[in-house]
Amino acid sequence: MINNKIIIVVLPAYNAAKTLQKTFEEIPFDIVDEIIITDDFSHDNTIAIAKEIGIKHVIVHDKNKGYGANQKSCYKKALQLNADIIVMLHPDYQYTPKLIPAMCTLVANDLYDVVLGSRILSKGALKGGMPLYKYISNRILTFVQNVLMNQKLSEYHTGYRCFNTQLLLKIDFENNSDDFVFDNEILAQCCYKKARIGEISCPANYFEEASSINFKRSITYGLGVLRVSISYFLQKTKLFSFSLFSKI
Repeated sequence: MINNKIIIVVLPAYNAAKTLQKTFEEIPFDIVDEIIITDDFSHDNTIAIAKEIGIKHVIVHDKNKGYGANQKSCYKKALQLNADIIVMLHPDYQYTPKLIPAMCTLVANDLYDVVLGSRILSKGALKGGMPLYKYISNRILTFVQNVLMNQKLSEYHTGYRCFNTQLLLKIDFENNSDDFVFDNEILAQCCYKKARIGEISCPANYFEEASSINFKRSITYGLGVLRVSISYFLQKTKLFSFSLFSKI
């Protein structure tokens, strides 16, 4: 705990057997109260390793439902366990768990409602192995999103996030996409809710075992991101209404 806040780390997993233990061992259990892992129908022994290293809350999907659906399962379980702060951390070790105390402190002290681990704030994204096309698309999409959504974030595409659960309870995230654009939708909902969003510099860490979507799915994701940002702009200007923001 920090400031008597219950902190739960959620791990949306898919074929994370090679990196799960390394990720788990770096989680700061002096402040983290619970760990939840959701396995999205992996083809390796992710679940066996999760149980072996002592993760108590293990959720297994009976089919591959998608990255967004995986997060939904994580968040719903964390809310059932009365989390005050939820940290979403990929178990593929692409993001270091060592930043959890800093991110949670900013939320626990009521400075921000959401804290993002940004790979762009420092100059280490490309040095850390981020593919050039992903870096370029990240910068272009972020620029467009900042213009359309009137924000000043360094990136919208990080998978490392810390939430005040009071904010998540006010957002209809369960009706968001089950695919990768879920990340962008929930962040757009946070912006629409006028949440205080902070960022902290996070080293990039790309390697063979780290999960990453291919070029084709990256194109699909990018188009989805543009759709979300345009929808946000049209909703804010009251030209159209979208279900993504209707319950906020």
